[in-house]
Amino acid sequence: MAPLFISRVISSASVGFGQLALAWGVMNLGYGAHGLSLVMACNAFPALLIICGGVAGDRFRRHHVLMGAETLACLSWLAIGAALFTGRAPLALLCVLGAIGGVATAMFLPTLRGIIADLLDSPSRPAGNALVNQTQSVGLLIGLISSGAMVTAIGPASAASMRGVLCGLSAVLLSRLATARPGNPGAGPLRELRAGWREFGACPWIWLMTLQYTAITTAVVCYTKIAGPLYATDGHGGAWAWGVIRACEPLGAVLGALVGARWRPEKPIQVAALLPLSVAFPMLLMGSGAAWQLIAVAAVIPGVCQAVYYVLWTSLLQERFSPHMLVRVNSWNMVTSYALMPLIMLVSGPLADTFGPERLAFWASGAVVIATLSVLTALRLLPRMAAIAKDESKEALV
Repeated sequence: MAPLFISRVISSASVGFGQLALAWGVMNLGYGAHGLSLVMACNAFPALLIICGGVAGDRFRRHHVLMGAETLACLSWLAIGAALFTGRAPLALLCVLGAIGGVATAMFLPTLRGIIADLLDSPSRPAGNALVNQTQSVGLLIGLISSGAMVTAIGPASAASMRGVLCGLSAVLLSRLATARPGNPGAGPLRELRAGWREFGACPWIWLMTLQYTAITTAVVCYTKIAGPLYATDGHGGAWAWGVIRACEPLGAVLGALVGARWRPEKPIQVAALLPLSVAFPMLLMGSGAAWQLIAVAAVIPGVCQAVYYVLWTSLLQERFSPHMLVRVNSWNMVTSYALMPLIMLVSGPLADTFGPERLAFWASGAVVIATLSVLTALRLLPRMAAIAKDESKEALV
């Protein structure tokens, strides 16, 4: 387990470097909001392959899938760093390299949620999930603070190269793990994909919360990838300030993981549905034109809540589904939100140019509130709908 946790610290730190490197690298080259949204859209587009990553995570040894994803990320980010070092990288090249990095993300994310089921037995999984989230938060905190200073002092090219180096180190650490080959190697990939869809669709509460996750993820993408960097650049502290704002969320997550490891709410599904509402707080502050220091303080709250959410949600899925099906179900849970990301990226840049990043952040917060209230209402109605369907079934038999 130790190599996994150390790998999560290093890899998550690399994500922090990458977030600021790509945003400020594109803007420093003079491509503006439209260019930024295009590069981010290309980086997000391969997330449509998440369902393929789910099949791979249930078909091959999971630590091998994670190693492959980290190796691909290493190569793509080293290339991005080299392109930015030239000072005149074509926008098309940055789009292609960003897309390659997106393929690595699509391979990595669903498999990571399943590997704890390989390494720990059922009673220990909530604590393991909490520790994974905590190590990720520590790494992201280190990466965001360090990258803000690096981008400001040296430039985004160095930060992008640093992400590539850290991904390579993570791949080496993951090679120290040992996981069994899951699934049935005799079944075809399409059959395995359909089986994962059937399991996913059989639980109404899962796909209801997936719809909520989709809406909230698109709102967070608008805020973190487009509105936030533009807001910081427009006289609100620059790259250093945005790095601090983004770092406050994983700082809260370090505390939240401790809560998630110990808290067992009576209604975990309803609690998990309510927690994402917290991401609207810093968005509302940005929408009102607040100082970046105030937004940074507010960002601690969603950090705490999202860490608790991660532990509750991941543990629920690990308890509900068998290990050989887990990664595919996770991939179906994630693919809808990531499928919309390229479109959201493409639209967000022009919207921010036209209406300003403040208005975009305010709209994003509204989407979070509406999605959360809607899913809470639907979850309250589910037992009643099930009871009505059961009564109708009995009447039909009579």
